Amino acid sequence: MSLAVVYSRASVGIDAPLITVEVHLSNGLPCFNLVGLPEASVREAKDRVRSALINSGFEFPAKRITVNLAPADLPKEGGRFDLPIAIGIIAASNQLTSNQLEGIELVGELALSGEIRSITGALPFTYACSQAKRVAILPVENAAEASLIKHANIVPANQLLDVFHHIAGQRILGLYQAHSAEEQVTYENDLQDVVGQAAGKRALEIAASGGHNLLFTGPPGTGKTMLASRLITILPPMTDEEALASAAIHSIVGKPVDPATWKQRAFRHPHHTSSAVALVGGGSIPRPGEISLAHNGVLFLDELPEFDRKVLDVLREPLESGSVSISRAARQAQFPARFQLVAAMNPSPTGSLNDGRSSNEQILRYLNRISGPFLDRIDLQVDVPKLPSNDFSEQVKSRGESSQVVRNRVIQAHQLQLNRCGKTNAQLGSKEVDQYCKLEKSEQLFLQQAVEKLGLSLRTYHRVLKVARTIADLAHCPDISRQHLAEALNYRAFDRMLAQLING
Repeated sequence: MSLAVVYSRASVGIDAPLITVEVHLSNGLPCFNLVGLPEASVREAKDRVRSALINSGFEFPAKRITVNLAPADLPKEGGRFDLPIAIGIIAASNQLTSNQLEGIELVGELALSGEIRSITGALPFTYACSQAKRVAILPVENAAEASLIKHANIVPANQLLDVFHHIAGQRILGLYQAHSAEEQVTYENDLQDVVGQAAGKRALEIAASGGHNLLFTGPPGTGKTMLASRLITILPPMTDEEALASAAIHSIVGKPVDPATWKQRAFRHPHHTSSAVALVGGGSIPRPGEISLAHNGVLFLDELPEFDRKVLDVLREPLESGSVSISRAARQAQFPARFQLVAAMNPSPTGSLNDGRSSNEQILRYLNRISGPFLDRIDLQVDVPKLPSNDFSEQVKSRGESSQVVRNRVIQAHQLQLNRCGKTNAQLGSKEVDQYCKLEKSEQLFLQQAVEKLGLSLRTYHRVLKVARTIADLAHCPDISRQHLAEALNYRAFDRMLAQLING
């Protein structure tokens, strides 16, 4: 009888918990038992491993083989355990020693020929392996993605036989050498592509500086989508930690992570027919949704009232917490979802507010598809009007500042917030708002009167203060003045439109 222990890792959310692969060979009728709560794809590893071992020149043991994937209460899925199971069988048949298996972790799906195929979640696997100070042996196709983890020891392999020779010390595989040069993040779009709309561009600058959510309202063809798609071009660069968190989410859903573009912020644009599961994530095996794929980036919801109201309301909690928890009968997973929401909509079902084709009741019914609590979580509401026809040619000639110029100001304001309170203004709690957004008595009275006139909630009151704080930061002012408050209140276009329709 012989026993071998090999280390691998599962994929649970963006985590990679340690899995101990125990292989035991004993006398008895030849059979292959796989235990430890394996899913169907893992149970099928028996046939893949048998063929891979035989086609790689190994003799498959004619014994009773028992493979235990511990801990037994953690569900396992996918073909990622093929390689460790195969190596465990080789070691249990005394072709490798336990000393040779120390300090390494293996992951990879085996083809019947013995070739090692790529897996999902290589980034979380490599990170956890690096934290445990072990060498990560994984498929060649995952090596570039795994190399994003600094100081990780990565050994890419293409064949099962190559892994055996490496572990046995007969033919050592080289460590993967990643490109250390820092890639410059570039975007195809630019703010100068947008003709006119100075107020919309100013709102984008404020949103990018303070991490605020943004809503554009206006008739069709005024540039709402163009403005929204250019927010990522002026956002501050991502830190390594932020980029790794975003890349890990894409890794676990099987999207390739390119080291050349891994620091580009995500811009997700789901269709208005998307379900709640598509947006927040879910499924019998929890998977991240659009809000997690937009982590540290932008989630753009075009034609906002066309989204189902219940679908929009499930975004309320992630917008506040920056994460989403998905619970199923046998699985629980938590995914990060710290994104900036940008939405666009027409002010009426016919497209324009004053075209005479919709009554106030029809317009209100259309606008009421969006719940008040959801709107409360949007800091900036900006009207994007049609450009005057007689001024259009002049607007085309003068396109304003480039994204790089605006981005430089955004970076300065963003760094000012991090130095002051360690987070962006949009993330400030109520106590932190009282601490960092103090007002003089005259400014406080001015804001209270404006809030009462517009009928804003307490949450919106705090959000106006946060926006005013960001405007002051852009102007490098230590205190919030009435001018900053007035501009912040000016970005409540939707509230003013509702008040006008109700009173009119």
